[in-house]
Amino acid sequence: MALDGIRMPDGCYADGTWELKMHVTDLNRDVSLRVTGEIHVGGVMLKLVEKLDVKKDWSDHALWWEKKKTWLLKTHWTLDKYGIQADARLLFTPQHKLLRLQLPNMKHMKVKVNFSDRVFKAVSDICKTFTTEASAGTNSVLFLGSIYSSPGLYSKTMTPTYDSRDGSPLSPTTAWFGDSPLSEGNPSILAVSQPISSPDILVKLYKPQSLLDKAKINQGWLDSSRSLMEQDVKENEVLLLRFKYHSFFDLNPKYDAIRVNQLYEQAKWAILLEEIECTEEEMMMFAALQYHINKLSIMSSDNHMNNSEKEVDEVDAALSDLEITLEGGKTSNTLGDITSIPELADYVKVFKPKKLTLKGYKQYWCTFKDITISCYKSKEEAHGTPAHQMNLRGCEVTPDVNISGQKFNIKLLIPVADGMNEIWLRCDTEKQYAQWMAACRLASKGKTMADSSYNLEVQNILSFLKMQHMNPDPQFIEAISTDINPECLVSPRYLKKYRNKQISARILEAHQNVAQMSLIEAKMRFIQAWQSLPEFGITHFLAKFQGGKREELIGITYNRLIRMDAGTGDAIKTWRFSNMKQWNVNWEIKMVTVEFADEPSLSFICAEVDCKVVHEFIGGYIFLSTRAKDQNESLDEEMFYKLTSGWV
Repeated sequence: MALDGIRMPDGCYADGTWELKMHVTDLNRDVSLRVTGEIHVGGVMLKLVEKLDVKKDWSDHALWWEKKKTWLLKTHWTLDKYGIQADARLLFTPQHKLLRLQLPNMKHMKVKVNFSDRVFKAVSDICKTFTTEASAGTNSVLFLGSIYSSPGLYSKTMTPTYDSRDGSPLSPTTAWFGDSPLSEGNPSILAVSQPISSPDILVKLYKPQSLLDKAKINQGWLDSSRSLMEQDVKENEVLLLRFKYHSFFDLNPKYDAIRVNQLYEQAKWAILLEEIECTEEEMMMFAALQYHINKLSIMSSDNHMNNSEKEVDEVDAALSDLEITLEGGKTSNTLGDITSIPELADYVKVFKPKKLTLKGYKQYWCTFKDITISCYKSKEEAHGTPAHQMNLRGCEVTPDVNISGQKFNIKLLIPVADGMNEIWLRCDTEKQYAQWMAACRLASKGKTMADSSYNLEVQNILSFLKMQHMNPDPQFIEAISTDINPECLVSPRYLKKYRNKQISARILEAHQNVAQMSLIEAKMRFIQAWQSLPEFGITHFLAKFQGGKREELIGITYNRLIRMDAGTGDAIKTWRFSNMKQWNVNWEIKMVTVEFADEPSLSFICAEVDCKVVHEFIGGYIFLSTRAKDQNESLDEEMFYKLTSGWV
């Protein structure tokens, strides 16, 4: 008598087979197959398709194990090797599914994405869809970073507009923008800046009110080393696509019009939504640049993409020294005498804040040699012993400038054994400020004024200051004051502080400093000015430091870690990546430990965020620092995973 149909108490049949339950998502149909643990995954899918007997291209389908949140992509593995038994339920589902992405310009797009790929690879494929053929080879990842899901803080504010088009993908990753697939049409639409249509948009969007709010936003970043399905992302879900790492690799305005525009858009919204602090003069400068960009975009929306090559050629020389690299890009400036290191020597006012003191700035004759500032009571005593001496390696450098008030201050937080010493420098002129600020920034990285980027840094600072000058020309302002909409150009705090007419006048005054710029140059200047803000590039996380009694902030930038006061944002201590030996993560207690070459180790526990997010930011910046400035260098995905994935 045949025993193969007799079912045993454990659910298996007498012949050793058992029923594997599967759900075919395309057909919304449950199917059971008689299998053994020795059958490989590819054989299971073949049997399933034969049993379905539906003529369809199943090549994009794969098996997903819901309980374990795992794709069964190794089709040569057996069910036993995966640990699948009779109680498992599998989904037979397409790997490519639709996502709805909000881009940095706040526009929404439908994209066909591989839900079985790691997020890093999925983002790379999305960005390849956005690139033009000319730039696909050199910038295959336009948004070097990740998708991050919408935290609760954002969920009520997004009102995406969905297009009605749907269908099979024309390529592994297909994107729809409006009513036409980008892969069919022209992705250059993403290089065009569209003015904010209504101030109501700004009112509805979430604005962080404190540093803690900014830290909470960063809870939403997805894990780059796991797939979307593994992180519970559903088909048709809305995700935000943003530049995650503030180290913009090899940005070339001639070939990267899309990336430049999306970077400009991310910077614009960060300033308007007060995600990054700026002074009143800086806000008016940003508003003037935005007003200028809006005007040029409207005037040339029909044909500026066709003329972009000509436009870029006209400003190519000016922009060659404007490459967006935080370490200082290529420069056309000559190095001069490379046998000597330039020095600064001038009268500078110095202030050392102390508790319960009313003393102000005191003037010293200061010399800046290598990475050290020496202060003397007078120029004549400069050959003797200095009254004060400061080594700036590893220090925090913050500007405190007010153009109209002729205030040019530099705040230095210099690392010492028990924290940071605060020193203020006050310069008399813009030129002096630019020279000393540039020298301080380089010295903080351990570089001297002999570095090729010094003169470029000085010029960038002077250019940044020049754009903030107010030179009112009443006739000029009166002639064009009717087409400005200040509610869409400045952040809400200034709308509360001044009347619209006052803001319009100040924006138009500032506009005279940028009125001659071309579209691409104005966007690059906006990005450069964004990078010059003190808070630029700091990603905040709430953390509890070992030995600390309360929660504080850890700030992560492209080259350092900053321990910060959660209330004021003041830096308590800084650690440079260049001085780091290694970092480790205790996944059970969510503790990150960083070891340094000549300092005590740093340990902190992540609060309200998975320590994997913090680990990925540190590893991601280390990865970016290893990349050579080579146009033809391909992205080393495996190296990225080694530095960021932790347990994978």
